[in-house]
Amino acid sequence: MNYYINKTIRADFDEAVTMVKEALATKGFGVLSEIDIQEKMKEKLGEEFRKYLILGACHPPYAFKALGFEDKIGTMLPCNVILQEAGDNLVEIAAVDPVASMISINNKGLTKVAKEVRQLMEEVVDAL
Repeated sequence: MNYYINKTIRADFDEAVTMVKEALATKGFGVLSEIDIQEKMKEKLGEEFRKYLILGACHPPYAFKALGFEDKIGTMLPCNVILQEAGDNLVEIAAVDPVASMISINNKGLTKVAKEVRQLMEEVVDAL
C-alpha cells in the first residue's frame, strides 16, 4: 500500500500551488499551514533545494469526527499535501493517504473517516 496519492502535472510551480489550493477548497479542505522547504533548507543549512512546498490541509468536519474517535489523532493531523519540482514546467503533487497513515490504529470509526477522507484526496489529485 502506498502512503500517498500522487500525480505529476505540466504547470508553472506557482500556478500549480493555486490549482491545488482551489481543488482542496472544492472538497471542503482549508490550508492551515505552508512550509517552503526550499526556503528553510537555505535558511537553516545554507543548502540549495528544488521548489518543494508542504501544505497542511484540514477538512474541519472530518477532523472533528476523527478527534471524537481518537483524542490523540491530532498527532497525525492535518493531512499533508506536497508540491515539488519534477522537471521543466513539471510539478508533482502528492497527498498523504489517511488510511495508510492511520492503519496502526485499531478503531473502526476512525478507519471509516480515513477512507472517506482518502476518497476526497483522490478526487482532489484526480482533478488536477
